[in-house]
Amino acid sequence: MRPSPNRIFLLLATLLLLAGCASVQVTGPSQAAAPASPELATAAQLARDHVALSGQARVDSAREIERLLATVDDDTLARAAAALPEGDPLYSFAGRALLARNLPLPRPFDLATLWNVHAGNRPAADRDGYRPPLKLAVLLPLSGNLATAAAPVRDGLLAGYYGEHRQRPEMVFYDTAGTAGGANAAYERAVGEGADYVLGPLGRDEVAAVLANPALLQVPVLALNRAGEDAPTGSFSFALAPEDDGIAAADYLLARNVQRVMVLNGGDDNARRSVDAFRRQLEAGGGTVSDMFVVTGETPADMTETFRNAMLKPDGAEAVFLALRGPQARAIAPQLVAAGYATRPRVGTSQLYGSGKNEDDAALDGIVFPTERWTATGVAGLPMASTVASALPTARGPAARLFAFGYDAWMLTAFMERLVTGTDAELRGATGTLRIDGFGNVLRTPAWATFSGGHVVPLGASGG
Repeated sequence: MRPSPNRIFLLLATLLLLAGCASVQVTGPSQAAAPASPELATAAQLARDHVALSGQARVDSAREIERLLATVDDDTLARAAAALPEGDPLYSFAGRALLARNLPLPRPFDLATLWNVHAGNRPAADRDGYRPPLKLAVLLPLSGNLATAAAPVRDGLLAGYYGEHRQRPEMVFYDTAGTAGGANAAYERAVGEGADYVLGPLGRDEVAAVLANPALLQVPVLALNRAGEDAPTGSFSFALAPEDDGIAAADYLLARNVQRVMVLNGGDDNARRSVDAFRRQLEAGGGTVSDMFVVTGETPADMTETFRNAMLKPDGAEAVFLALRGPQARAIAPQLVAAGYATRPRVGTSQLYGSGKNEDDAALDGIVFPTERWTATGVAGLPMASTVASALPTARGPAARLFAFGYDAWMLTAFMERLVTGTDAELRGATGTLRIDGFGNVLRTPAWATFSGGHVVPLGASGG
């Protein structure tokens, strides 16, 4: 299906006249020499073995390497990374650890192979790094169970596409119908019709199906979900994953010297994935989960006394991580206040985004959660979220997050060369600050918001 100048596109075009072009910000490198340490030596051997692993063994290996690197101080890690030869498998892990600590890379990731596959016969990049493909295939579930989620992603993508005034690629949409078979069929059709770059698919099962046989990927992919720890050579992965919320929450608390955290687990798959990632990231940074409680139902029982005891014991909780849906959090938040946590950090996931009823959301006052830069502070090149939402239903409420995700998918398509070949290059996207790791995964640092009087209020660029 080809995009046509229908009512949605005309609305987007009108709104985009109000905004300028998007921009990329790049930061500079540093370098040093590397001393040896037992942890680094063990991690280096595991990284060499990691290349041949698959399945759960590969996942476990990656986590052990990350655990070992977490024990190494900043200076030692930076020197060790700088001393690694190009192509050393440990560099991708060491570089990712440096980025997690907001430290610069000594050199770009070893992604030359990935980018060479991407670049093909594209014209040379503009000075700001703009270098889109020639013919872009977009694989989205335009029908089926995922169609509702796909609509705002599609419209955000079109906002970015039509907001760019330079030469744009021909863009063709292919319906995956939300199934693994549909995704594979759409990919094959796109390649057969001459696409030199594929954006999508969106669902986890769809992505897993398309990336299952890397040797069969004739055209590189920027997948809009993750199906594993890394992307096949030549392809990349961008996702709004629950794991990202957990990692961001752990980093937020560690940056504030919080070591012991009580975790409230909503019990669903999103909560479980957020909590698992939170625990790993917190422990890697020297913290610990002091207590874990599962919260069931949207009207949970009174747990005030349980929460108070978790705080008052000798090694009690200094903060709370709420991996809860909005209704659960609104029921639990007053209990946390009554238990004495009103003055302690309380961090939730993006599922806390407001209900739109200020009198209900006032219960969440003071709780911090990750959100999109677009809705928090605005983004160059895109009208304010409230302006777009007034014209497009697909940019309202929770859908705004997916709209921003689609916009960033276009930006990544157009500016990937800058991210891959620059040292610590950053793309200031609508969903957050975007970078690329050595495994082909797009890393996202979100903006932060809180509730005040039931209203969502952005925090400062520092996150609080």
